[in-house]
Amino acid sequence: MRRHFSRRFIIDEYIIQLFKAVNMHILLIHQAFITPEDSGGTRHFELCKELAERGHEVTIITGDKDYLSGGKRRGTSSSTCSGLNIRAVRTLAPIHSGFIPRLINYLTFMLNSFLATFLVKKPDVVYGTSPPIFQGLTAYLASRQKRAPFVLEIRDLWPDFVIQIGAVRNPVIISLSRWLERLLYRKADLIIVNSPGFPPHIRAKGVREEKIHLVPNGVDTSLFKPGDNGRAIREKLGLEGKFVVLYAGAIGKSNDIGKVLDAASLLKGKEDIVILLVGGGNEKEKLEKRATIEGLKNVIFIPPVEKSQIPDYIAASDVGLAILKDVPMFRTTYPNKVFDYMAGGRPVLLAIDGVIREVVERANAGIFVPPGNPEAIAAGMVKMCSDQNLQKEMGARGRKFVEEHFERKGQSLELEKILLEVLAKHVER
Repeated sequence: MRRHFSRRFIIDEYIIQLFKAVNMHILLIHQAFITPEDSGGTRHFELCKELAERGHEVTIITGDKDYLSGGKRRGTSSSTCSGLNIRAVRTLAPIHSGFIPRLINYLTFMLNSFLATFLVKKPDVVYGTSPPIFQGLTAYLASRQKRAPFVLEIRDLWPDFVIQIGAVRNPVIISLSRWLERLLYRKADLIIVNSPGFPPHIRAKGVREEKIHLVPNGVDTSLFKPGDNGRAIREKLGLEGKFVVLYAGAIGKSNDIGKVLDAASLLKGKEDIVILLVGGGNEKEKLEKRATIEGLKNVIFIPPVEKSQIPDYIAASDVGLAILKDVPMFRTTYPNKVFDYMAGGRPVLLAIDGVIREVVERANAGIFVPPGNPEAIAAGMVKMCSDQNLQKEMGARGRKFVEEHFERKGQSLELEKILLEVLAKHVER
């Protein structure tokens, strides 16, 4: 599969015409499904909302805990949001309290989400997304029980990601995870990936190329206002006259925020540069304590905010920071936050190599710095701070690029065609 920044899937026009008037019932299994009132990425909310607006019925089975904060979700176990039917099932153990509690959380969701499928009317397509990989198994079992086609989406290459960052070392768990990965790849009627870096890995597991389809991460640009200066947030946080570097996202082991604190230490003499870290995760408390001990007054931690507020924080910033640990698997990813920064008209300071670097450099919408290098991160912040024209030009180019290549509405049309295609093939059998 070749890499494309904007791919249009070629599908038999006869199939599309035949199913043009079909309103599908799509069942999505997604423990970390996020609405704009939650904190985190809203890829599936935006895609599913578009599908619902075109007449399809979408049911989502999700978990009862906020994925970033670990706290209880607001609302009831059954609700409707933007035309989507959402069922939240109970999970045990906190998500961010170590490996064993997290595993218990994942396994209880796998069990309870499968039981919840018996209360859902027959879907036309069952759509499972991974990670965590266990919910992919729920989706497969539900597809067998409902006699519907099984679509598997890969958002991260589990278990390789967690192995490479050292989060999982037990050989038994690694072997079982790899077995489950191969099983799901084999049983899926179709596999969706959100990055062009994933197909080579999946093909290496014996999956045919024609079974893999790309629906990349992207953004609903209508939610962002590049001309806004975020004055209210700047005043609230005392950031008037400061050059604000924003990181908005998870603060976990893979995000390498420790290197950001290292860069902040190097910038102590640059009082006009402030680093704003918005989000939560299992590394946050430790990093907050470290920042206090080291006297890093140029770093501000903000708790996770609703996704609907992220455009305001981007508007209050001068540059958006994207960073991950320097491990091979992370060179295959398309982080959502990069597209958010670009949609908000802000340049990207990118400490991630690989396919996302290709996007930012092709758009000429930011600066790449080597991952894991605090000196380079600090130098990138200083360079951006010293050239306002560069900031504005890169921000404008980034906005234009995502409008042309990563707009969510167009991606939802591609997803609709893919689901219609797999449904048509299922009906023919």
